[in-house]
Order: sequence, then structure tokens, then C-alpha cells
Amino acid sequence: MKRIWLLVAVGCGDPVASRDAAIAGDAPPGDASIACVAIDAAPSTVPSGPACTANGLPGQCLDVAACTGSRTPVAGQCAGSAAIECCTPRFADGITCDPDVHVQPNQCLVEDAGDPGCPAGMAHVGAFCIDRFEAALVDATTGTPWSPYFPPPATARAVSLRGAVPQGFISQVAAQAACGASGKRLCTDAEWLRACEGPSGTTYPYGDARQPGVCNDARAVHPAVELYGTTDAWIFAHLDSPCLSQEADGLDRTGANAGCVTAEGVFDMMGNLHEWTADPQGTFRGGFYVDTRQNGEGCRYATTAHAATYDDYSTGFRCCADVH
Repeated sequence: MKRIWLLVAVGCGDPVASRDAAIAGDAPPGDASIACVAIDAAPSTVPSGPACTANGLPGQCLDVAACTGSRTPVAGQCAGSAAIECCTPRFADGITCDPDVHVQPNQCLVEDAGDPGCPAGMAHVGAFCIDRFEAALVDATTGTPWSPYFPPPATARAVSLRGAVPQGFISQVAAQAACGASGKRLCTDAEWLRACEGPSGTTYPYGDARQPGVCNDARAVHPAVELYGTTDAWIFAHLDSPCLSQEADGLDRTGANAGCVTAEGVFDMMGNLHEWTADPQGTFRGGFYVDTRQNGEGCRYATTAHAATYDDYSTGFRCCADVH
């Protein structure tokens, strides 16, 4: 089952110990009353009700107060009081994720030291610095982690953390702002490709021959099919649920795939999440945890079909910076 982290007291003890414990799956040492505790799954409070259909979508008859977040209530389709409406789209049986809970899996993590001349969490690649890991977000003022399963607030700042769940649901516009808030910038297409291909210009981060299973790039079932329990085309218009990347065998923590690394020590540039670049036409690269073939092989994978304001569960990013 997918593991999440809960903060059980204010503070996190030794930050380095906390980071290492998060990767290893153990609670960190330090003050016994201040720790991050791993559990196997979040408590389920997902409501259920009789089946219904509204606007061509399957749903459940629920109190409107329980139909929130990425789901929509439609009146006149259910028996009972006026407060009972058809909540669409319906999740498949057995789904336990609550789409209204802002899960916080990135508590107690801190950035590694950067390479010489680079900010924390960054690798020196060619003439620039790039985040070693796909970016997560924290509040720019308080440093509080943001739940990576929800679109970010305007106050978000990008961080490059080992062992974090990286931020999805981010647009190119928001990614640029988050990088800027950290004194960095969104990578250009040329920078992103140079970092992924390495000094030898390889097709994949690890070399010129595809190695199945090395990167997180081949989930057998699309997460929308699993979440909604159907292959009907309407599911692809509903990629806004925070539950999509909380399914098992989906989005991995940064650096979890030890072999998915470039010659210069940059992780997960193929698979896991699509990564926005600064291309003004709107481009994200590298594929995601379902596919790294459809729009090009490995590092050459590029999606150009969306505006810079687009986001979904699979869109992430990392930052670049000048060497100092």
C-alpha cells in the first residue's frame, strides 16, 4: 500500500535525521514527542450512496455537503431530501482516498547541500545548476509543506527534496512563479535536455538502451481507469482528482528509483511526472509514470498540446539556476 507521513507534533526533531528516516521508512530519532510517523494508508472517510447518473456521468446520491473538491452535485436525480444530489463522477468500488483531505507526505524533509556554486538541492550540469529532484512546494513565508496532490497557492516556493512526493497539479505559469520565489527559474528546453541526456547526449538518463523498470514509467493501468472503474472516454476530462496519484504503484518519491539518474546525479528526468520547461509555447518533458514513449523516447519525450495555464495530476517541474 502507498505510505504517507503524518506530523504528530509541531516540529520535526533533527532535520537531517528526519530526512533520512523518511527515505528509510522509519520514524526519526530525537525528541520522543516530536516525530514523523509512517502509516500504511490515510483513514478513509469517503461517503457512499445509491448509484445515479447526471449529465452522462455515473455518480452517487450523497448529501451536497459531502460532494466537494473535484466532484460536482447535480439536483433532481436522487430520491429523498433536497439536500441529496447526484455527486459525479463516481469513484470505483474499493477506492479509499478522500479527495477533500490534504495529505501531507513531505513533512520533516530538508534539501541536501548543492554542488559547489549551486543552491541547496541542485546539481552542477554544464554551465548551469538544476534541481537534483523533481520539485516539491513549501509556503514561501512559513516553510510549511504544501500537499503535492492539490494545485498550489500563489505563496508557494519550490524545493528540491530527496525522498519527497513531487508536486503535481502545477501549470507552467505556477511553476515559473515557484522557481522565482526560490531565486531560481524554470529550465529552458535546452537546459532540460542537456541535463537529461548528460554530457554524452544519451537517449535515456542512464544510457542509449531502454531498460524496463529502471525508471517509474510503465504503470500497467492508467490511474483514471482505476479511480473511476471504467475506460469510457469521459474519464480523461476528469483528471483533476487529488486521488489519481495517491493510488498504489503510481507516483514515486523522488530518488526512489536509484538507477533512474543521469551521469551528473540528476534523478527522475524520465517518468514519474511530466516536467514543464520555460518554452513560451508550453512544453513539458520526460513523460510520466504511465508512459515515456508516446511523444518521444526517454529524454526526447515532449508534450506540446497544452497552454501554459494547464495542469493535471501528472504535471510537475524542476528549477534551474545560474552557477555562482
